[in-house]
Amino acid sequence: MKYFIIAGERSGDLHAGNLIKALKDLQPSAKVSGMGGEYLAAAGVDLVIHYQEVSFMGFIEVLLNLTKISKVLSIVKNAIAAEKPDAIILVDFAGFNLKIAKYAQSLGIPVYYYISPKIWAWNLSRVHTIKKLIDHVFVILPFEKDFFAKFGYNNVDYVGNPLLDSIAAFKKNEGFRNQFPTEKSLVAILAGSRKQEVLAMAQKVNDIVKNMPHCHFVVAAVDNLGSDIYAGFKPAANLEIISNQTYNLLACADASITTSGTATLETALFNCPQVVVYKTSTITYHIAKRLIKIPFISLVNLIAAKEVVRELIQDEFNPDMVKIELQRILPGGDKREQMMKEYHTLKLIMGEPGASVKTANLIHQSLQAKIKN
Repeated sequence: MKYFIIAGERSGDLHAGNLIKALKDLQPSAKVSGMGGEYLAAAGVDLVIHYQEVSFMGFIEVLLNLTKISKVLSIVKNAIAAEKPDAIILVDFAGFNLKIAKYAQSLGIPVYYYISPKIWAWNLSRVHTIKKLIDHVFVILPFEKDFFAKFGYNNVDYVGNPLLDSIAAFKKNEGFRNQFPTEKSLVAILAGSRKQEVLAMAQKVNDIVKNMPHCHFVVAAVDNLGSDIYAGFKPAANLEIISNQTYNLLACADASITTSGTATLETALFNCPQVVVYKTSTITYHIAKRLIKIPFISLVNLIAAKEVVRELIQDEFNPDMVKIELQRILPGGDKREQMMKEYHTLKLIMGEPGASVKTANLIHQSLQAKIKN
């Protein structure tokens, strides 16, 4: 069996890598190629191109790079035509992947979507495109199955969230906390996985660090970005940067300043109280404000259907506001205990680990049924 898989950013690459490992456990002889990053490569995928070639954030940034994105689309389409896979697996990354889905349909190749695009947030019309182009969708947020059902699309399975798999497999370094000053509260800084996110975070964090000398701040750097991207964080006695230790940091941090995205849910699943922040270009923000139809931006609040964590967006993301909210969730703060209770409820909603294995089994079963028919 031959597969072609496409992941367009770091968290998608992580979950796609785990899915391919599960598929290969079922089908050891399976051959997989695609677009992705280090995690897919580690899972044995033959990468035709790295996702960083199209890792652009924001409406204006995408428009400015349409020529480059078009070239990558052509590269991927040509690879699919040459490989002739038995199935294509798409992972999030809707704008790019739905174009690939249309191309795959023209070739008669079955298409599976793992980690549905967040069409419930904006661009609702894409639900009709998915109904037309996608054989089966595997969703990772509890409310998404019902969302698709409202539009008469029932080829959908809730498989649980792959973050639960990653966290369940994590082995904590018990001595990790000892490398930081024990007399100070430890605050994690999850700056995001894209260049623009990290640069925006650095501009704000430098002032926050100066305003809170009683805390020790640690930036969780990610390996898909070069170390030079983090140069915007100014050296300080109570600030340092570590690489590839996000889970160890979350496991012992007293609180976190978290860039909105998958990391907000990871932080909650580690029982780490957090302030969620986000800053983008002014033009992108005003476009998004008109298009996005949901009351929250963090996955924690969306799943809980209420405000569990404070979201500081655009102008509200400033040193004074962050300091106020951090003090409320650090040990002794008035919001800390309630947030921890809400995290417990969130975990009950999320269910058990096993998303990768469940999805691999469902894809395998579906393809076997198609072969028989």
